Amino acid sequence: MSEDYKVQPGDCISSIAYAHGFFWETLWNHGSNSELKSQRRDPNILNEGDLVHIPDLTLKQESGSTEKRHSFKLKGVPAKLKLKLMRPKPPKDEEQSKPPAGGNSGPAGFGSLPGVGGESTDDTLSDLADPDYTPPKEEEEPIKNAPYVFEVDGVRVDEGKTDDDGCVKIPIQPDARVGRLTVHPGKPEEKTFTLDLGGMDPVDEVPGVRKRLANLGFFCAPEGPENADDLAGALRKFQEKHGLQETGKIDDATKSKLKEIHGC
Repeated sequence: MSEDYKVQPGDCISSIAYAHGFFWETLWNHGSNSELKSQRRDPNILNEGDLVHIPDLTLKQESGSTEKRHSFKLKGVPAKLKLKLMRPKPPKDEEQSKPPAGGNSGPAGFGSLPGVGGESTDDTLSDLADPDYTPPKEEEEPIKNAPYVFEVDGVRVDEGKTDDDGCVKIPIQPDARVGRLTVHPGKPEEKTFTLDLGGMDPVDEVPGVRKRLANLGFFCAPEGPENADDLAGALRKFQEKHGLQETGKIDDATKSKLKEIHGC
């Protein structure tokens, strides 16, 4: 019997379709779900409380000899989890500054400083102003060719290496909920990422913006109001890094770039 299913936390079209015996495309492209499809645009990003129409199942028959063994493959299983792993790029080694040749010498072990006489030790005579400081922009690089293991509910389901772009493609059950990706397992540089599979909110919702920023390293709480300081600070840093107007607000340009960089 057909029904309108109310989306629960952690649901996506793939998990809902799998639970009800459908291909995800069947539900996503069903006429009764056209409004939902237009609103959310991404089948993997639904909001808690959304309604997904579940039509009646239709039976399909396949002919085959009764004296032979036949194999049937369930399409859409497993699903594919695609991730790109990044890390801060280590800064280049800078040469230590050397005292300039000649000129006045300051206190022992120091070279000449602008505006400071070599023989004077009276701080009140210094006209040396604090220099302007602009923090360097943090660059990132892929975690490439790194061994990893992936677990779902404590069971190892995949292992391998990231590619040259830091990407992995991991087969999972469509209804998987919590995953743990461990990079460089057993090594000093080991790092583990816990993944709330299906837990991403739409980018048009404040929690969706917050979660994407946190996933990209712009730290803010997953829940909170739109006018909170932690969200405004994370937005400004994201906007600065990607050449957007630094408003600290959730505008269309920021949402578009956030979805592009996050991948969904």
